[in-house]
Amino acid sequence: MNINWKVRLKNPVWWAGIAAAIVLPMLATMGLEWSDMTSWEAFFAVLKSAFGNPATLAAVLVSLWNAVIDPTTKGVRDSERALCYTCPGGFEHGEKEEKE
Repeated sequence: MNINWKVRLKNPVWWAGIAAAIVLPMLATMGLEWSDMTSWEAFFAVLKSAFGNPATLAAVLVSLWNAVIDPTTKGVRDSERALCYTCPGGFEHGEKEEKE
């Protein structure tokens, strides 16, 4: 996997997607909604239950896979352009994108 992890890990939007990729399939396979998570106890009970359910784990893994891959490139990799990025969005603060 040729992925620019350094930049992805700096991107809070990517982290939000990863969190959703983990939590939402767990809630869906258990017939719950986000509004059902009214305490940390309830949240951790869902996590514990999810690890004992193969269908839930499969849903989480597929969801994570979809959050990691870039569907605009062939295979499991970032584009050559994305591999050159040094920060999320590809531009240092104050730089502007060149029009092609």
